[in-house]
Amino acid sequence: MPWMTNGKRDYKKEYSKYQGTDEQKKNRAQRNKGRKILATSKGKKPTELKGDAAHKRAIDKGGKTTLMNLFVESASGNRSFARDSKSNLKSEVSKREKKKKK
Repeated sequence: MPWMTNGKRDYKKEYSKYQGTDEQKKNRAQRNKGRKILATSKGKKPTELKGDAAHKRAIDKGGKTTLMNLFVESASGNRSFARDSKSNLKSEVSKREKKKKK
């Protein structure tokens, strides 16, 4: 973890340096909105959704947070990006996107 002190995660520092930025607040709002839209369409509460609300086309690649662009995917599938031994991203293309290209 990038914000570790004495083996413990420093949440205040993490929020001030990363999670509290305007860009991350906007991204978090879009994820929450997507989860709410998807859950409502299935007649459930957002907390009852099994898995992540995934975007077919990622927001940062021009996708919108609409019902047509959302689906439920397992957390591991939605967050699977190739990483090197130092936990840096090798590629910003997920396993799902690679499968779609084939």
